[in-house]
Amino acid sequence: MYSVKTAVDTAFGRTAGVWYILLQASQFHVMYYASRTLPNMFAFSLTTAALANLILVKSVNAKSARGAKRKRLALYLLTIAGIIFRSEIAILIACETLYLLFRQRASLVKDIIPAGLTGALVGLATTVSVDSFFWQQWPLWPELVGFHYNTVLGKSSEWGTSPFHYYLLNALPRLLLNPMTILVCIPLALSSKAVQQISLDILLPHAAFILLYSLLPHKEWRFIIYSVPAFTAVASASAGWIWTRRSKSLLYQALAPALVLSTMGSFMISMGLLYISRMNYPGGQALHVLHEIVPTQSGVRVYMDNLACQTGVTRFQEVRPMWIYDKTEYEEETMLDPLFWQGYDYVLAERPERVIGSWIPEAIIEGYAGQRTIRNLTP
Repeated sequence: MYSVKTAVDTAFGRTAGVWYILLQASQFHVMYYASRTLPNMFAFSLTTAALANLILVKSVNAKSARGAKRKRLALYLLTIAGIIFRSEIAILIACETLYLLFRQRASLVKDIIPAGLTGALVGLATTVSVDSFFWQQWPLWPELVGFHYNTVLGKSSEWGTSPFHYYLLNALPRLLLNPMTILVCIPLALSSKAVQQISLDILLPHAAFILLYSLLPHKEWRFIIYSVPAFTAVASASAGWIWTRRSKSLLYQALAPALVLSTMGSFMISMGLLYISRMNYPGGQALHVLHEIVPTQSGVRVYMDNLACQTGVTRFQEVRPMWIYDKTEYEEETMLDPLFWQGYDYVLAERPERVIGSWIPEAIIEGYAGQRTIRNLTP
């Protein structure tokens, strides 16, 4: 994030850079997802570094030798992130590349092709060698397999679908969290001549990425989280503008305290949600408790069901080297066979009644399921 803050300092001024840190730090979902070992967040670090370089390219002289170097570095980082971690970044790469070609006059031969080829070679060499070794399948490119399964075969829709406008009207406002960001800061940046062009240069590729990705029916907030720093950077330009002019007109005198209050409110909401989110990992807590109540011994087989794996169980928790941790998603017919369950010593299960056999619950882990309002209709 500091690299983007430095780029915002250069593009919009130091006051805007301070507001970028405040706005970004007060967003719940970025902090929440950063605590999870998701490939999106590993990619996020690379896409954010690429964004910092692109902001500098679009705000300073793009034709200089340093500008060309920054273009290549940004495309190089985006390519690696897309090949190793998340294939949807390919759409963002295409949008940024086309924009650099037609707006920034980037050289296809000197900038784009060398960066793309270098990033592709490094990314493929890394992911194919590492993942093929761990999966014992050669050659294996996981993101290509995932792209074919989710996009070509359309299997991602089995996890739920959302309307086309979901990202723009639902996900993005909640990711940015602060209402002043959406309602005031970004519109002001796009309409103010002083920062309008730079703001458009930053936002248009990301807006195109979100619109194109909206064509896929299955949608999750984490799929577009790479665009949050770009929208926040543009919002910070207006926030800095409002703050430095807070004594020059009645409009800015009203907007400045509103901006402060909304940011403070966002911090309070984020801290509350982060506290609640601690109770969102019953699977991880269950495995931790199992390690505490079962003595260290070899040959223990543990089965962890789908919910456990979705709510905190990770490879880093498999701390008993002689234990066998099984998180395979078996067919329903297999799990209805009593002999299947006889192969395990312990089970982490969402629904114990589906675990066939004479099992004794060792512990019950509670998780946060949401809030519900109960009305008392008794007169």
